[in-house]
Amino acid sequence: MLEVIDTGIAPSKAPLNGTVRAGHLVYSAHIAKDPQTGAIIEGDIERQTRQALGNLRQAMQAAGGSLANVAHMQVFLTERTDVPGMNTVYREFFNAPYPCRATVVVKELLSPGVRIELVAQAVFPT
Repeated sequence: MLEVIDTGIAPSKAPLNGTVRAGHLVYSAHIAKDPQTGAIIEGDIERQTRQALGNLRQAMQAAGGSLANVAHMQVFLTERTDVPGMNTVYREFFNAPYPCRATVVVKELLSPGVRIELVAQAVFPT
């Protein structure tokens, strides 16, 4: 029932798919990695957020839509103090009405140096 979306983003070495379609829903998860090499983009939260959201935008376009299809976002940050910087960049990618969003501060993420991970659920017309 799942359709893997070829986003053109370097796949993870883990047993997972970054973007899948299930009916009219698309699920997509991203970190700040170079879409061609898969290397982690190091830097401050603004730089990492911009890369992760750029990867999400690329995934939504590969699925046949845009960021406007995103209905729900989960944002995982490793530092509470990164929330304002993340929000600044988030506003560059999303306009009102914004997707529903949960932002969670976690102890760490799996990839060393990664400060943000995004999970999005998008709705596409049937």
